[in-house]
Amino acid sequence: MQEIKDYLSWIEPESLWMVQVFTVVLITAIANLLVKKLIVRLLKQSGKTKTRWDDIVIHACSQPVNWIVWLIGLGLASRIIYHETQSQIFASADTIRDIGILVSITWFILGLIKGTEQDYIHNQRKHVRMDKHTIEAVSKLIRLATIITAGLIILQNLGYSISGVLAFGGVGGIAIGFAAKDLLANFFGGLIVYLDRPFATGDWIRSPDRKIEGTVEKIGWRVTQIRTFDKRPLYVPNSIFTTIIVENPSRMANRRIYETIGLRYDDIKQIQNIVKSVKGMLKQHPEIDTAQTMIVNFNEFSDSSVDFFVYTFTKTTDWVLFHEIKQDVLLKIAEIIEQNQAEIAFPTQTLHLQSQNNAEYA
Repeated sequence: MQEIKDYLSWIEPESLWMVQVFTVVLITAIANLLVKKLIVRLLKQSGKTKTRWDDIVIHACSQPVNWIVWLIGLGLASRIIYHETQSQIFASADTIRDIGILVSITWFILGLIKGTEQDYIHNQRKHVRMDKHTIEAVSKLIRLATIITAGLIILQNLGYSISGVLAFGGVGGIAIGFAAKDLLANFFGGLIVYLDRPFATGDWIRSPDRKIEGTVEKIGWRVTQIRTFDKRPLYVPNSIFTTIIVENPSRMANRRIYETIGLRYDDIKQIQNIVKSVKGMLKQHPEIDTAQTMIVNFNEFSDSSVDFFVYTFTKTTDWVLFHEIKQDVLLKIAEIIEQNQAEIAFPTQTLHLQSQNNAEYA
């Protein structure tokens, strides 16, 4: 120590603090460089492990740690400058350093949340039961809570009373709640959609209560964007979904074929064989799910026909493929009717005229 003092004895006492500041900044730069190299090595090592958590933590802290090193170093240098010069511009250096460190820690936590969210979304098909939208919703709520907490602590460091801020926030929240009740209703409606998951992006939905039908493109916090079948975008406020019935055909297990077919009254003797043949055809059809309800029965004496109905389910839920299967089934039914020398009836009327003798008048 004496040797260092002797070495620096040639420096004027008035300029010694400048050397100290330069030394602190130099040590800070070297420390920052060492930290960067350490993080790079840790990233390489974490990439060799099976777990993803070490990668998430190291990625999240890589940038904040560098900022914390500089904040500590520059804060120390600012204190030296203030001690020597009493310049007011450096008077709040400690407060700025503390706030900067708090912001860096918040940055780290937000990065940790984002990395965890991405990891859960990446692995959701493997072992995570929550879907993508639920994970995103929970992640957004945690981010919001983190930012609010950090903001309150920063206000406390700036000299504001947290209790006063919370009291003002409570009164202000009531006023804002009345002014923006529709916005809040849509926010909580979006939250309910995220948590209850009545539909997801890509699902085809419709509502019998409202003229809403199409494919879900995006679920936001205020509105849900739906693409109708004529390719028009439809923006539905999320609060609507808490008060209406929503059907989700995309989650159907099967699609139903339900048709009533009428034969002529002259073909009533063939109807039993036709019904039996149609049922046999359906049982042999490769696209019909025989594990589901299957009914083929003579059903009704109509005005112009004797009717039987077909009630069965296809294996596919695809809309286009379903109609191809339905077409094939109906054409096969027509062939069976023709093979039994019968015909499909069409509406007819028979008019009976009664002849009368014209009376003769004298």
